[in-house]
Amino acid sequence: MPKICEVPQCKEIGAHQFPAGVEIRKKWLKAIRRPNFKPENNSRLCRLHFLETDYQNISNYTGTVHLHRYLKKTAVPSVFPWTTKSLSEAAKCREERLLARNSRKSLFQQTDTVQPFKFEVLRHSENSGNLTQEYDISIPNIANEVYIETEVTEESIRETPIQQATVGVQTSAILKIFSTELLLTDDEAVMFYTGLESYSKFQLVLSTLLPMANNLNYRWSKVIGLSVEEQFLILLIKLRRNKPDFELAKMFNVSKTVVSNIIVTWVNFIYDVWSMIDIWPQRDLVDYHMPQIFKNESSKTRVIIDATEVPIAKPSNPISQKATYSAYKNTNTLKFLIGSTPGGLLVYCSDGYGGATSDRQMIERSSLIKICDEGDSIMADRGFNVQDLFASKNITINIPTFLKGRSQLPGVVLKRDQRLTSQRVHIERLIGLTKTYKILQTPIISFYVPIASKIFFICMMLCNFREKIVNKNKKA
Repeated sequence: MPKICEVPQCKEIGAHQFPAGVEIRKKWLKAIRRPNFKPENNSRLCRLHFLETDYQNISNYTGTVHLHRYLKKTAVPSVFPWTTKSLSEAAKCREERLLARNSRKSLFQQTDTVQPFKFEVLRHSENSGNLTQEYDISIPNIANEVYIETEVTEESIRETPIQQATVGVQTSAILKIFSTELLLTDDEAVMFYTGLESYSKFQLVLSTLLPMANNLNYRWSKVIGLSVEEQFLILLIKLRRNKPDFELAKMFNVSKTVVSNIIVTWVNFIYDVWSMIDIWPQRDLVDYHMPQIFKNESSKTRVIIDATEVPIAKPSNPISQKATYSAYKNTNTLKFLIGSTPGGLLVYCSDGYGGATSDRQMIERSSLIKICDEGDSIMADRGFNVQDLFASKNITINIPTFLKGRSQLPGVVLKRDQRLTSQRVHIERLIGLTKTYKILQTPIISFYVPIASKIFFICMMLCNFREKIVNKNKKA
């Protein structure tokens, strides 16, 4: 229930809590004429008892205008019935004119603080000996721009707090050592940092998330000072290079908390968008893009499946340690069931299971039985001996032959298994392509383990934007 203002005879809803400091709290109690009052945690004063100058409008960290009004730590209430006098109409008009003049002055001050700074940068470039190079290269000369910052005198900074905030914003943009502008002309850098072949491919992938990405509900607080492209770039660098959050914070000149906020928000957002896409292709589409080697040997193949494991940090809970421990990898992992068409399109990805989960248990919990059509064939490794699970729908499991007590296999069977292995290697190559995102190679830290399934799905979907890796015309 809203708390009424603690000022005597005031019936408004309280908004500001009493300060924790002893000295400033005494000033508040003296101002409201209740020196013996003991404020509680829910005791409040309303906004009517504070002046406009008691509020901080510009952030000390970003230099931008606050979306909400924040009370200064040194503010003391001063507007009360016993301190204010009723103004005449003429006095009210003078007060309005004063406020209008002050607002116009603040606008001119903001303009004056930005333009001289930009002029200094241009003047420095004109005086330099490499004038042609300055304008030929789109990447800003960071060394020159930082040098301009040192030419700003202390007297000019002290002139007005608005100027100090504006200069702070300009220098933070200059000190940013990485942005999407660096990728405009360097496809090799795009490939290295994002796993995509070119900047145009980067824009294509981002376009699948627009315009929703312009209005995100962030996990913690709203991100200010980074564009949508830069936030998406931070996520791709995290996935591709597995940079620590601290290093990404230094690269983009933001805090480590902002980086974590961006990664968690964007992972959940991209997963929600891309998971709505039906990536399971129709039978005729699979046949159209099927390589010739499959048409000759395994024309009914609908999907090739395999399991892969991603290492994670050792959980603190003993039960979780047991569930995620993989005897095959000899560490704690998450296990995924992944599937692709014979043409090389990744079309199936399960949720992450503990490393102790068997292949059969993942198949039992998968939706493959529902989405495969009658008469389809699923190509898999020898460990997926699950023919009984698909027999009711007349779906065959194409796996290598077991010895079953024999010392060796017949030559015909051995040749067939070799051809089957050569076809099934496509899924191994696709899993290897997914693992080029280094976040899947090293143990995922505990902070990101709850969204590890979404991270793996995003890495898999990013691989589908790559150029083909299976030769459609390859012959046996």
